[in-house]
Amino acid sequence: MKKILHLCADIGSDSQPYKDNGYEVIRIGKDIGVENYNPPNDIYGIIANPPCTEFSFARTNSIKDRNLEQGMFLVKHCLRIIWECQYNLPYKTAKKTSLQFWMLENPFGFLRRFLGNPTLIYQPYEYGDNYKKRTCVWGFFNEPKKSPIECTMPKFDKLKTKDIHYKGNEHLTRQERRSISSPGFVKAFYNANH
Repeated sequence: MKKILHLCADIGSDSQPYKDNGYEVIRIGKDIGVENYNPPNDIYGIIANPPCTEFSFARTNSIKDRNLEQGMFLVKHCLRIIWECQYNLPYKTAKKTSLQFWMLENPFGFLRRFLGNPTLIYQPYEYGDNYKKRTCVWGFFNEPKKSPIECTMPKFDKLKTKDIHYKGNEHLTRQERRSISSPGFVKAFYNANH
């Protein structure tokens, strides 16, 4: 069975299509902590969603000073785990690692200053979800096929909590709901990388 490793996965929405389609999904969230985790040798793909609190431009008016070093703590551990999985060659003279894909997602913000230009920048409406939230994805993956719609909703940071369309997630805080990736993008990513 193919194993998908989902890092910083307290909600786990990005790896749900893999779980629904019979993959073994290993979700590492706050209960274990990516800083405490060492991956097995047979990981097929990695999805990483480190918290964006310190990197987000939406935080510009916060009373508390931005702490980029603190923000990079989990990003560095996500990258460490990705690299550990990349070291696994299926055989000595292989031209690729056993890791088929990896992605690290974060809203458009300061993380670009640390990781460079992302592999993909998208808006949810480009994948059929009616809102705007510019999002960066770094990694090694097949680009998901877009199915754009005309967006009639305001920017994500202008939406009120009641307007956020994640029905069934009322138990989550507004910040947790904001952290959920575009469902259309998640489905398209799975379709391109399974």
